[in-house]
Amino acid sequence: MLDKKATDALILQVAPLTSVADYLVIGSADSDRQASAIADHIDGILSRSGSRPLSIEGTRSSQWVLMDYGDVIVHIFRQDVRKHYALERLWADAKRIAVTGEPPLAQAAVTPRPMKRKKVSAKTKA
Repeated sequence: MLDKKATDALILQVAPLTSVADYLVIGSADSDRQASAIADHIDGILSRSGSRPLSIEGTRSSQWVLMDYGDVIVHIFRQDVRKHYALERLWADAKRIAVTGEPPLAQAAVTPRPMKRKKVSAKTKA
């Protein structure tokens, strides 16, 4: 996910709470196109390692792509759709597992330095 610039990546260990899966992997995308690219990337990498999804849903609209790998279910949301469904609240009792490589949520804004202007001599002004 992070290779394709997914944001707010999160892993929830839901095994003690349900028999549906052991883990939910959740990430956000800025657009439908980015969500689709993230899903394609995940599918490509896992397919090369021999892991095939049991099913993939939501690729047509790409607002919410669900990839079922059995013990692991991947959810890729467009940001506004993720807020609406709020899976993190639904699975509030699940253990959260840190995602390595995730950039900090609030990075300090970089302020550009003002450019120095060259002084124009009196001879070149005329």
